[in-house]
Amino acid sequence: MCGIAGIVCPHNNISQTELQKMIDSFHYRGPNDDGLWVSPGAHVGLAHKRLSILDPTPAGHQPMVDPDTGNVIAYNGEVYNYIEVREGLKQKGVQFTTGTDTEVILKAYAVYGEDCISHFNGMFAFALWDVSKQQLFVVRDRLGIKPLYYYRTPEGRLLFASEVKAIHALVNRSWTADLRLVDEYMSFGYVPGEDTLQPGIKRLMPGHCAVYRQGEWKVRQYWDLYFDNAIDHGLEYYRSSTLDLLNSAIDLRLRSDVPLGIFLSGGLDSSTVVGLLAQRSETALKTFSVAYDFGPEFDESEHARLVSRHFGTEHHEIKVDPKDFEAFIPKYIHLMDEPVTEAAAISLQYVSQLASDHVTVVLSGEGADELFGGYDFYRYMTAIERYRQMLGGGMSSLLGRLGSKALGFHDKLVKYCSLAAMPIEQRYRGISSYGQSYRDLLYRSQVKAQLQALSDHPVEQFIQGLFAHTKGKDPLSRMLYFDTKSWLVDDLLIKADRMSMASSLELRVPFLDYRLVEHAAKMPSHYKVRDGVPKFILKQMVKDVVPSSIIQRKKMGFPTPLKMMFQNQLSDYVRHTLLSSGAKIHSLVDDKKVASLLDAHYADRADHHRALWQLIVLEEWLKHNNTEIAV
Repeated sequence: MCGIAGIVCPHNNISQTELQKMIDSFHYRGPNDDGLWVSPGAHVGLAHKRLSILDPTPAGHQPMVDPDTGNVIAYNGEVYNYIEVREGLKQKGVQFTTGTDTEVILKAYAVYGEDCISHFNGMFAFALWDVSKQQLFVVRDRLGIKPLYYYRTPEGRLLFASEVKAIHALVNRSWTADLRLVDEYMSFGYVPGEDTLQPGIKRLMPGHCAVYRQGEWKVRQYWDLYFDNAIDHGLEYYRSSTLDLLNSAIDLRLRSDVPLGIFLSGGLDSSTVVGLLAQRSETALKTFSVAYDFGPEFDESEHARLVSRHFGTEHHEIKVDPKDFEAFIPKYIHLMDEPVTEAAAISLQYVSQLASDHVTVVLSGEGADELFGGYDFYRYMTAIERYRQMLGGGMSSLLGRLGSKALGFHDKLVKYCSLAAMPIEQRYRGISSYGQSYRDLLYRSQVKAQLQALSDHPVEQFIQGLFAHTKGKDPLSRMLYFDTKSWLVDDLLIKADRMSMASSLELRVPFLDYRLVEHAAKMPSHYKVRDGVPKFILKQMVKDVVPSSIIQRKKMGFPTPLKMMFQNQLSDYVRHTLLSSGAKIHSLVDDKKVASLLDAHYADRADHHRALWQLIVLEEWLKHNNTEIAV
């Protein structure tokens, strides 16, 4: 895994100094090597930071030039099935000089053209300069495991990179965030879709590729996910076939020339990876976990130790001191590039630091919840959908009023029932960490008026498009598709990439093998959530592998005790950040109402830690990135 950057400028020359600035901004992504390439005429430049995983010799240096075609590539990620692709190319007479998957991509492009992507199984983002066509071919993997951002300057330059900070290295300006996008952030805790809060900086979407030629940038989708699950092949078929695919995904992700380990939270997903991997390992696996001293509600370490003892792993554990948390927040904001309220990212960063002292590659259980319906709200929403049509207008109105008063309530049933009268497309805003009630409470009156006056925007169209794609499908399938295309990629996978790479650690996610993802989409939903049991099929798959106490326990997943930290060690920091006179968020929210929210949280009258964290992340991000809100 690495970091890439590049510039295309038809009218002006590109300097190596500019490229070096870009990759130096994320030096941690590639501590083993870096490289620059500028085309004859200096109109195209590629840059690369290398974390050596496969063929760590100088033969893997990038940007890599194909001596047969002259094509050049800068590539981040892994093509796990590179051996099989290489063998297929050899049968066509192609010769290889290295053992890298980078060379496999170059040769596959020479033979298959842009369709080479369909041959790859992995996580990747790459930019390939086609000399004969004088065009740049840019690709992001199917699920969006690896990131790629781009920006077109007013002067006509195209900048692209693995992280936004590489674009900032060359674009020194102030930014004004679209209020509608800020509102989406306040709804979801992240900004879904291709847009970011900094106008013009966009994400290349998962399963998309782009061609830049003669100043024109064309993006197309090369892969999507389809929930064609009307045919039921029976429990045993899905149990055995899904287990076979998961084992195959793990086998592919063991290909490495450096040591591997596993993140072990003590939950079902990571324990499944440990259990299946232990069956094929002759030596003790290395596992890594994180813990807090805030009681069993926030400490999975005992469960992780149980799994470790059961499978005989070499287990490593790190305890996080809340005092360290405050000091890490600015680093978190810098590393994430975007405002993402994924507090578990901080736990992940600490456990990544721990793991990097022992291994270079780790496997994790990320993605299983989106495949098999692992979150509580899938259960609640699926049950409510059955009864939604039974609610009359009067009952819906009553529940809506009850839900609007439910700020701070711990009764999830009240919250979800209050949404029962809404179509599923609208309901997703209601189950977000902020929800409409918080925004109605905190937004300034002029902000509310301005939002009402604004028309729909690309994010809204993106959200509507996701639900349109699954129109007519069952509710769980619609939710899983939406989350795979939004929450998974724009929150969880950003977290996974940034926090692991900050420690020069490659994170691999076997549950997100595209074959397994497609297979799960064809599985009827009642094998995912059955009789209120989430991830039913996964539990059936590993009931003879993973300890029953782990299978039956409630999901946690590297929890972070923000509620108590905000009430204790971080109380002064929270108050200063949100209520200081120069706070940028005050153009959006009423500081007096924020103060009331804080007082209620400090007095333990209500739990507002998610709302407070969302505001903190936004405030710190705005300051760090020289950005104002367009109000």
